[in-house]
Amino acid sequence: MAKKDYYEILGVPRDASPEEIKKAYRRLAVKYHPDRNPENKKEAEEKFKEISEAYEVLIDPEKRRIYDQYGHEGLKGYFRQGDFTWSDFTHFDDLRDIFKDLGFGFDFFEEIFDFFTGGRRTTTRRERRTSRKGEDLRISIPLSLEEIAKGTTKKIKIKRLEKCTACNGTGSRDGRLSTCPTCGGTGVVRKVSRTIFGQFIQESTCPTCRGEGTIIQNPCPVCGGTGRVKKEKELEIKIPPGVREGEYLILRGEGNAGIKGGRYGDLYVFIQEKPHEIYRRDGENLYVDLPITPAEAALGVEFEIETIHGKKLKIDIPAGAETGTLIKVRGEGVIRNGRRGDLFIRLVVITPKKLTKEMKELYKRLRDIEKHELGKDWKERVRKLKR
Repeated sequence: MAKKDYYEILGVPRDASPEEIKKAYRRLAVKYHPDRNPENKKEAEEKFKEISEAYEVLIDPEKRRIYDQYGHEGLKGYFRQGDFTWSDFTHFDDLRDIFKDLGFGFDFFEEIFDFFTGGRRTTTRRERRTSRKGEDLRISIPLSLEEIAKGTTKKIKIKRLEKCTACNGTGSRDGRLSTCPTCGGTGVVRKVSRTIFGQFIQESTCPTCRGEGTIIQNPCPVCGGTGRVKKEKELEIKIPPGVREGEYLILRGEGNAGIKGGRYGDLYVFIQEKPHEIYRRDGENLYVDLPITPAEAALGVEFEIETIHGKKLKIDIPAGAETGTLIKVRGEGVIRNGRRGDLFIRLVVITPKKLTKEMKELYKRLRDIEKHELGKDWKERVRKLKR
């Protein structure tokens, strides 16, 4: 059975902003939560899972880009079992915020998590806090049009946080940890208040252990207990031909090291296209303005040009050319996804501003001939132009 379009599931347009996607998901999550649909609980569970799958994809820039380009097939590599399951859902905190606003406490969120996983937990609450993925990094690479047209390989240096080898990323000199006395190892502190509407539980991250649940007794002297040290790394990045301004490449695992042995984040390499002194780019096509003199326009001329790929070509400009005339050279534009754009040469007839004595005499003679040809009266000239 074919899957429904994610945008249709959330009821948002294809150009919806992240704020619009979050708003739509919030509304539908509240509407279809199983506990709010006791008479149709099974149907609500399926609908709740469907909108959560759509949200997981559309709120993530990379997954959304892949989906927009390749559809559902392109996402199979992002889901552990080839298709979405609750183990692929990474926005539990967003759901926590949605239902917390409605007055539900911590235990209610635990029930939601049990609903996601079917009650099967692979880690304890403390273990989930201990190991965290490292932060993603982003850089911009300026590229010339020549590099973009052909593709290139760039060597760059980045500064990132790497796992401390002295403590193996634990942050502890000897591995000794103690339970946080403030939160008792839960990583959170709770404040219970009673109102006429009932009991409310407000929870926040423990300020002592910062949500870890444990405290390092003897911090590592190399990393200061963080488990990470700053280092410089050289990378070689292969840029495919035809990339565009604002597009990005993802280097998996090249971001900062994770917290407490967590996996490395990713590096986002954003493309920055440098202006070119000759060509203008429109998609995969290139445009260039070629100035010619009135004599060259009238009589025609041959030019030798060099394309963005370094190829030399002879271009014949026909007699009687005018400003705005386009000459198309097939296949000499930018290459993208195996397809070559074209090169368009736009002719611009220029009038010389500095004339030698000989040029003035020649132009006077030419003017007299042209007056005879076109006529002196302006209306007569306009009528001839329309013929």
